[in-house]
Amino acid sequence: MARAILDYTKTILKKVSFDAELFCKELKKAVKRLLPFEIEELRIWLLQFTANKPDLYPSIALIEA
Repeated sequence: MARAILDYTKTILKKVSFDAELFCKELKKAVKRLLPFEIEELRIWLLQFTANKPDLYPSIALIEA
């Protein structure tokens, strides 16, 4: 079940990545919902996903805080 939530979160973040503000909002919700080891996995995914999306770089600070 927990894996499904992480996969769902990644799907949502991909879909809203066109809008940096919405992306950050969804990322904040995800951090509240996920377990610590899932947040770490999401952080790794986020670093890869935002590698070529400079408008999403500020969102990295949300998950590293």
